[in-house]
Amino acid sequence: MKTQEAIEHLRDEFKKDPGYRYGWQANIAMAYKDNERWYMEKTGKKYLNKEDKHTIANNAANYFLDLLTK
Repeated sequence: MKTQEAIEHLRDEFKKDPGYRYGWQANIAMAYKDNERWYMEKTGKKYLNKEDKHTIANNAANYFLDLLTK
């Protein structure tokens, strides 16, 4: 299966099954929330600025992709 076909298949499945789509959404959201907590624990920060959130978002995206591909 080519990448385009895989994306189209996921798109079609998301349209057919809202629960399946919600599962993906929840996993992406939790990847961010987990990484936000880990970042705050690591840095000791109580508040996050724009740069912190950017770092967290990139870490979360990488974490999600790692979970997806393992």
